[in-house]
Amino acid sequence: MAKKKEETINLENILFKCRDHLRQARNSGSFFEKRDMMLTLVFLRFIGEKFDDGIEKLRQKLIEEELDPDDPDIQAAFFEDATFTDGTYYLPVEARWSTIINTPAPQLNVALDTALSSIAATNKQLKGCFIEGTFTSRNLAPNDIKKVVDEVNKISHKAFGEEKDLIGRVYEYFLKEFAVNATKEEGEYYTPHDVVQLIAAMIEPFDGTLYDPCCGSGGMFIQSADLIKSKQGDISRINIYGQEKEPATYRLAKMNLALRGLSHNLGDEADSTFTHDLHKGINFDYIMANPPFNLKSWYDSALENDARWADYSTPPDSNANYAWILHILSHLKSKGVAGFLLANGALNDDVAQNIRQKLIENDKVEAIIILPRELFITTDISVTLWILNQDKKGGNYHGRELRNRSGEVLFMDLRTWTENAVKGEQKKKVRLDEEQIKKAAEIYHTWQNVGTDGANYAVPELYRSVKVWNKDLSPEEKQNNVNTIESCNFALTPSKYIEFIDHDLEIDYEAEMRRIQDEMRAVMIEEKKSQQMLAEAFRGIGYGID
Repeated sequence: MAKKKEETINLENILFKCRDHLRQARNSGSFFEKRDMMLTLVFLRFIGEKFDDGIEKLRQKLIEEELDPDDPDIQAAFFEDATFTDGTYYLPVEARWSTIINTPAPQLNVALDTALSSIAATNKQLKGCFIEGTFTSRNLAPNDIKKVVDEVNKISHKAFGEEKDLIGRVYEYFLKEFAVNATKEEGEYYTPHDVVQLIAAMIEPFDGTLYDPCCGSGGMFIQSADLIKSKQGDISRINIYGQEKEPATYRLAKMNLALRGLSHNLGDEADSTFTHDLHKGINFDYIMANPPFNLKSWYDSALENDARWADYSTPPDSNANYAWILHILSHLKSKGVAGFLLANGALNDDVAQNIRQKLIENDKVEAIIILPRELFITTDISVTLWILNQDKKGGNYHGRELRNRSGEVLFMDLRTWTENAVKGEQKKKVRLDEEQIKKAAEIYHTWQNVGTDGANYAVPELYRSVKVWNKDLSPEEKQNNVNTIESCNFALTPSKYIEFIDHDLEIDYEAEMRRIQDEMRAVMIEEKKSQQMLAEAFRGIGYGID
């Protein structure tokens, strides 16, 4: 008898089955309600697993101290209201995953909402992470809710890696599978891990305050925290601030940060960063963001004389790109640095040309890095990483001595870095690997460092340091017609500045023609030989061929 093939357990398989169960279930609701149920279940699963791990560590510690963890007095003293120092939350019995997974199917909806109410009542930081009554309001049939809970039970940090942003990955999956609201203009985007790593590697947000004005599921914070731990080891040196407009995504971000034990301030509610800035008047050391690309319908008449663009001009109401730029700039400290993504159209947008020119004249733009296509699952739009810096005059920065880069901008073009294809996706997707991220950061940091000659910092088709003003060109540069940003009408398109090599000019055409002719002759000789052999074969069996 053939042995039954064992099914491979991976996150996508589990989520596919959950999606299928919810699609077939009656009363499962809209896309948002399905997503809320799934994310809440995953949250309960993760927070429950973390609690169980914390209890097991506590048991081992007691045993090492020669105490009996099963002794009733020890249980009362250490376990009944256990406290943890690593961000693990104490859960009442009714809120533990072990209780939920062992609840009979007909009682699961009530048990899940009881768990949520209990968590909200006993943990102030977790209040607002979910909608209480989520499961009884939908009231899925016992068999349907049981199937979904059993699938979610397979999702484990032990199975899929504790370092992964699993909540973010679940969120991303449901965005691409249920993405009825994810248009290129106003969709929700989960920023891929490699893109966040690139931004963090560039600006090095290792201490102080970190802000994301459109924080989505909190992935920027989670993945930056991982990098900070690997570089510095002390995440407590960073204070996290964020804002998110969509209520469901706001709850998700709170879930995500709570699970990681990261102290945070996302404001008291979900709201628009433009019309209700929850962190008004606060300036930050670092800003990382992935705003919605080319957002329309962002403008409100009350924003006409807003202080954020008082020194520039009101951004066009047809596109929020420059509104995001000016909002970010308004929240940077005097030595603050920001790294954020925008659609490529912002590099040479005629409608916002006056704002872009003034940003450059005020020396706020430090680097423009155009990224490969196909980095995102929910869009294939080409994007650019912008780096703004409030102080380009130099000094010590994280142990590096920086030179004065006033009047210079670094341009990088990474569009050819597409060799790392991601397998198993429904659409073409590429990623930046660790070596590529390291190389890009080194190009940027070397350009910043003392000892680098900005006037000659260039590699054709990859990067170039460009002067803003024509007056700063040397006589030799003027003679060679070297471009400045001023001479290109303050456009920030990298291809206007980075040298492009016409590889056709490198071809020896005479040699190439001889090679082609030789190949054609060789093919013709082979064809003639084949015809002769075929004729001989037919003659051997009594057929003549003219």
